[in-house]
Amino acid sequence: MPKSYPLMLAGREFKNNLASRTEGLLTFELNGNAQSFHGLVGLGDSTNKNCKVVFTAVSDSNEVFKSPVMEVGSKPVTVDVNLNGVKDFSLSIEDNGAGLYKDQAVYANAYILFKGPKPIAFNFNHINKRHILTPPESPYPKINGAKVFGVRPGHPFLFRIAATGKRPMTFASENLPKGLSLDTATGIISGVLEKKGETFVTLKAKNELNMATRKFKIVVGDIIALTPPMGWNGYNRFGDLISQDIVKTAVDAMVSSGLINHGWTYINIDDSWSIKPGSNDALRGGEPRDANGMINSNKKFLNMKELTDYIHSNGLKAGLYSSPGKLTCTGYTASYQFEEKDAKRWANWGFDYIKYDYCQYEQISKSHSIEALKKPYIGMRDALNKVDRDIVFSLSQYGMGNSWEWAGQIGGNSWRTTGDLIDTWSSLSETGFTQAGKEKYAGPGHWNDPDMLVVGYVGWGEWKYPTRLTADEQYTHISLWSLLSAPLLIGCDIADMDAFTKSLLTNDEVIEINQDPLGKQASLVFKKDGLEVWAKDLEDGSKAIGLFNRNPTTGTVKVTWNILGLDGKQIARDVWRQRDEGMFDDAFSAIVPAHGVKFVILRKAE
Repeated sequence: MPKSYPLMLAGREFKNNLASRTEGLLTFELNGNAQSFHGLVGLGDSTNKNCKVVFTAVSDSNEVFKSPVMEVGSKPVTVDVNLNGVKDFSLSIEDNGAGLYKDQAVYANAYILFKGPKPIAFNFNHINKRHILTPPESPYPKINGAKVFGVRPGHPFLFRIAATGKRPMTFASENLPKGLSLDTATGIISGVLEKKGETFVTLKAKNELNMATRKFKIVVGDIIALTPPMGWNGYNRFGDLISQDIVKTAVDAMVSSGLINHGWTYINIDDSWSIKPGSNDALRGGEPRDANGMINSNKKFLNMKELTDYIHSNGLKAGLYSSPGKLTCTGYTASYQFEEKDAKRWANWGFDYIKYDYCQYEQISKSHSIEALKKPYIGMRDALNKVDRDIVFSLSQYGMGNSWEWAGQIGGNSWRTTGDLIDTWSSLSETGFTQAGKEKYAGPGHWNDPDMLVVGYVGWGEWKYPTRLTADEQYTHISLWSLLSAPLLIGCDIADMDAFTKSLLTNDEVIEINQDPLGKQASLVFKKDGLEVWAKDLEDGSKAIGLFNRNPTTGTVKVTWNILGLDGKQIARDVWRQRDEGMFDDAFSAIVPAHGVKFVILRKAE
């Protein structure tokens, strides 16, 4: 937000400033009416001493100014830009050092000299500025979602066939194992399988136009979460206000929006469902546990079993949250010394997923040794192994102790590799593009997790706003997370999605890359001057390729077959647009917008 109070840059006071504490992007529609832009750039004297930023100005996609890396005390740098004939002009501030929240970066004494109508500053996220790439859904039936599903012997089986197409639609199957049954109206498969083994099933979805079929592999064994979990977590939108009614609304929205027809499965409750000790709030206070030591939910969640039954009746799965500490991050009752009782309670309630957040455990264990970091997660994993229900175990401890190197070995199904992701380009870059090298630790049943998705309307409680990521940054976000085989957990209000957000979350060719049964995480195969190429092997022998431009201006990204280990002619398919781009001999290149991506699959030409 613009600031008008005095700021000090290198000991000099400035009264007219445009400042940002994280990263900033402001774009003006000039329509050829401006003459020039003038100002000074620098870091405020009150900024953290470790902070470094870079200032950039872009005219009609051309970079016209870029500052050196600025530190506290650096002499302000003059910016003079000719704007004659320029239609769009933008000013950006990008973190280059200590991370978010700590910068006080300033455009000082800044002004645009113009003629004619006053230029308009616009929100780059405005719906009219967003470009929808995902084609409309076909009325013909098409089966989507995971192609493989894992369950432990003797545990409840629940899977809903995800299928798009005109309704009404009926479902059928061939070779469904004994112990399972299929609801032909809903496509929900349920039951129990007692013996280990693998079965290939043919799934069928039929409407008045046609019938779709798809092979589906059921694996009964010791490993679950054979593909990255996909679903919704309400914390990035509702925070402490999350309630049983809000969760039910999310279930209804998952169905009515059609997200459920693309493989989205989990409905996860985050922090603030249990009792908050010492609270006088009637909805949050009370007895943390009953006479038998079993954890209680607060009055925002009057009947957890009823809630999970409602979730399951729609073919969805239920997730919950706790901490190995005495309290959760926001001060609600957690699981310290009650691990087995809590695991039993969650299983009895019917939960299928647990996010276990380290935060307040630091008050119990002061050590950050690997063994100390493992200890609380081993304890909860042992407790979960004793219940008669499959519960996906998500370790949320921000990547401490290089969690990716050991979390899978102690029974984690996914684990955070970074701090919290927020909806800015710096945070997205520092989170997503730092996953290189971690791919050898990921695979079916165990996934690197760079945090929840920050698209759509986010915020906390009563406060909501559209994500600060531009349209191209959101395409980068979803593309990169799909290449990384990361869990896809929607953080926005899915009952309040615009057409653009829905298009990001319902592109089946993009989702299929994330859910590919081979379970390979992409590798960084090329990096130079802000341009990167990430490549992911797919089960059918093709490769998913992300060509990323991390620069603030449009650029051309090229990848050769030599880098990718390919030979011969390759057909490139644009997965966002769901169309073939043509046949290429030995390389593929694309013009990629600022902070954007070209997302393709390369398959060998016949």
